[in-house]
Amino acid sequence: MKIIGKASTRSLDDVHSSVETRRKSWWRSLLAFLGPAYLVSVGYMDPGNWATDIAGGSAFGYSLIWVLLMSNLIAILLQSHCARLGIVRGRDLAQACRESYPRFVRLPLWFLAEIAIAATDLAEVLGFALGLKLLFDLPLLWGVALALLDSLLLLWLMHYGIRKLEAFIISLVAIIGLCFLLEIFIAQPEWKEVSAGFIPSLPNELALYIAIGIIGATVMPHNLYLHSALVQTRKIEASEAGKRRALKFNLIDSAVALNIAFLVNASILVLAGTVFYKNGYHEITEIQDAYNLLEPLLGSTLAPLAFAIALIAAGQASTVTGTLSGQIVMEGFLHLRITPWLRRLMTRLVAVVPAFLVIWLKGESELGELLILSQVILSLQLGFAIIPLIHFVSDRKHMGTFAIGPWSRLASWAAAIVIVGLNLRMVYNEIVRLIHDPHTPAEVVYLIIIPLTILLILLLIVVTFWPWYRPGRLAAEGVHAPALPLQLGPQPMFERVAVAVDFTEKDQQTIAQALQVCGNSTVYLLIHVVESAGARLIEDETQESEVAADRQRLEAYAQQLQAVGYQVEICLGYGSPRKAIPLIVKEWKAQLLVMGAHGHGSIKDLIFGETINAVRHRVTIPVLAAR
Repeated sequence: MKIIGKASTRSLDDVHSSVETRRKSWWRSLLAFLGPAYLVSVGYMDPGNWATDIAGGSAFGYSLIWVLLMSNLIAILLQSHCARLGIVRGRDLAQACRESYPRFVRLPLWFLAEIAIAATDLAEVLGFALGLKLLFDLPLLWGVALALLDSLLLLWLMHYGIRKLEAFIISLVAIIGLCFLLEIFIAQPEWKEVSAGFIPSLPNELALYIAIGIIGATVMPHNLYLHSALVQTRKIEASEAGKRRALKFNLIDSAVALNIAFLVNASILVLAGTVFYKNGYHEITEIQDAYNLLEPLLGSTLAPLAFAIALIAAGQASTVTGTLSGQIVMEGFLHLRITPWLRRLMTRLVAVVPAFLVIWLKGESELGELLILSQVILSLQLGFAIIPLIHFVSDRKHMGTFAIGPWSRLASWAAAIVIVGLNLRMVYNEIVRLIHDPHTPAEVVYLIIIPLTILLILLLIVVTFWPWYRPGRLAAEGVHAPALPLQLGPQPMFERVAVAVDFTEKDQQTIAQALQVCGNSTVYLLIHVVESAGARLIEDETQESEVAADRQRLEAYAQQLQAVGYQVEICLGYGSPRKAIPLIVKEWKAQLLVMGAHGHGSIKDLIFGETINAVRHRVTIPVLAAR
């Protein structure tokens, strides 16, 4: 027996436990588990990473490679924690935050997560638009506008299942990797000099700013929410051995996928250090500048072509994971589910509008700075996702023997302290700079920026100490309320039933369905809404021939039903059926509304409208859709 009601507590419910992993050989099990980390890994090589890697490589050569390595090690550690949370507790990070923190904490956490997703999507939009411009010379504004159209990409891919989506992402990752392998082969860097970049150093404040951008671009907040949900797409044995097996394979998945992402990021930084830094181009922050300089500096037309193709692939891969993260965050924190295409459009508009305005008002020269800023914003959000995650996987009450050990806790808290400490230092430096900047109004600094910074620091303190101060019981609540006991005794028959007709062949089925459900002891009201322009303006005062003909049709229906013993009344409405039908139903005090289903969906709904849905939300009685 399949328990359907339990689905309300699941992440990504439509693909939850959809991939079989049990009773397979070791290699087949590994292949079954491979996938979630690759979806996560594309966030580590999106266009935002390109901007920070290019800026770091052109300004400081290979000296910031150690930041990439440190970020990658932190990423593997944290993503393994996300997999642990999803596999052992069956919760994604957003759900766990909702269940463990009070409302005054979780709502700001949700808002900050949405900001992080918007910043991620901004980088994807700009990367996609830049790739189209570089490859096809398409104006950037057109590319940004076209970025809205890929809102349907995820819906199309998810229709074919999570494995098809993962295969698509892995193919894009392969394209990106091959492109940069070609780039490095052409550039021929000095590997001895590259190895010196693994020695930690921060030459100046600009290096700190870029390093924080690299951390934000690598350890991305939305990926923490995403991974804890994606691992639940695998069908895992509920036993302790089954969970340990799943953790082992997911660790392999994370290590392989994230190290591929590290190699891609390191390739971008090494390419920038070899081509730009060594040739005296120390201020390359624009991706398009990097593209334009590759051919003359390397003497190859393949280099810029591979660069542009990889950029488009990175943007498209990242857009899929951004959409999934938005869905997970909204459902987990708010228990709110909205139509996927609408959620995607909302997220994309938040990214498209600032990108469009910056290009329109400031020109293309500001895009590199905008990309780097988006990654710094991501870094600023990290503490609010990392600290709850560490608390959840350290909690022996709910994790049992799967709680992380002391060394893992120490490494996790050290990573959190490093990230939060670097962010606080950067924020302090930025505030000091703004205070001494004559062009920045003092009111903005003292009345907005400083108070907002203090509030965020206080929130971070509460997020850190609340689980120790008020450890809460994990409530198994989902998007819907718990199932109530059903009253299965005899139910009263509907005495007053409204039936909406539209004088098409569907009326036969609609009326027959109503009669079959209710019988001849019920009073029926036949409703038709006149939608002509005249009827919309002056309603029942109009003498249009359409109104007279419609009334005659209603009377003909009523006479046929009355002739065989049914009690029937008629009513004409005017204007929009979405508004007229609920008003008539309410005035007549109907107990049930029967309507004919239109039989179309998706695009046709946008064109023809969703009358039944609109009516259903405006009435307080049951609605029966007859097909």
